[in-house]
Amino acid sequence: MIYHLLYPLSDTFSYFNVFRYITLRTIYATITALLISFILGPWLIRKLQLLHIGQQIREDGPGSHLSKEGTPTMGGLLIIFSVAISTILWSRLDVEYIWIVLTVTLGFGLVGFMDDYRKLNNQSSKGISGTSRLIAEVAIALTISIVLYLNPGFSTNVTIPFFKKILPDLGWGYIVLSTFIIVGAANAVNLTDGLDGLAIGPATICFGTYLLFAYLAGNIKISGYLQIPYVAGTGELTVFCGAMVGAGVGFLWYNTYPAQIFMGDVGSLSLGGALGTIAVMTKQEIILAIVGGIFIVETISVIFQVGWFKVSNGRRIFRMAPIHHHLELKGWAEPKVIVRFWIISIILALIAVSTLKLR
Repeated sequence: MIYHLLYPLSDTFSYFNVFRYITLRTIYATITALLISFILGPWLIRKLQLLHIGQQIREDGPGSHLSKEGTPTMGGLLIIFSVAISTILWSRLDVEYIWIVLTVTLGFGLVGFMDDYRKLNNQSSKGISGTSRLIAEVAIALTISIVLYLNPGFSTNVTIPFFKKILPDLGWGYIVLSTFIIVGAANAVNLTDGLDGLAIGPATICFGTYLLFAYLAGNIKISGYLQIPYVAGTGELTVFCGAMVGAGVGFLWYNTYPAQIFMGDVGSLSLGGALGTIAVMTKQEIILAIVGGIFIVETISVIFQVGWFKVSNGRRIFRMAPIHHHLELKGWAEPKVIVRFWIISIILALIAVSTLKLR
């Protein structure tokens, strides 16, 4: 919005020309989202407390988590609001990718909101049925994937990390892959959201990494030099990723151990859905498995635990899944699990960035 209001004035006042630069607008989108989170965070926490919107703890979870019962939840609303306002203020609104990622963020946020509301209404850790939630998620992701597929300027080639000349064209099969990535990312972040700051930390690191990927993919000269796919318009996604980083840091201020507020499904699903969509639009789809390695490991731990439990007549691989609960039950203090997962996320992000040259 600010770009459309002030940049046209550069013909008369040259200093307004700065608003054409994505880097400047990304910086201020990050700061704006951070300030919104800082300012509205205490108000939202008090409001949620007054409305008795508190976290329902799973009965089979670690005993140490019982004290968290009643902690304000649905804090993801703060993240979504901060990101939406910052993105609309600082991005170019004539770029369709901005509206696509905002739609996914709000859409998955709505699914998460319904799930959180059902938990609160039933006073249980169980929300809407898994089938209903999955259908809603697939419907959103499939719609977006079809929109991207029908975009004449969007490629259905897949970028393979470490291989610059291997770019398989999936054709209509790209719709299936895109849908899987978006839904998978949403649920992977959701499964990781089990400790104070555990999900928002790696998610913020992931968005910081894709901030770089979006900028590079949207710059025809740099993308050509690095021999990565150029996607016209994705440079504006840098602004969105910056807003996500700002909102993530702002939310972490209140979500860090011991948490004053939880993001809830409204937050984790919207973050994951947005992350998967960014990965698809920047043509860095597969590398999300590296950048978001923590989310992948958490998801695999649940899949293996459930699968082995069914085929082995009740035996378990882990003491509890996802794996962060297993580590807790082994004696790791909650802050130790969280910070070590953050460190691993940073290392994975660096490895992902290195693939730009290691090919």
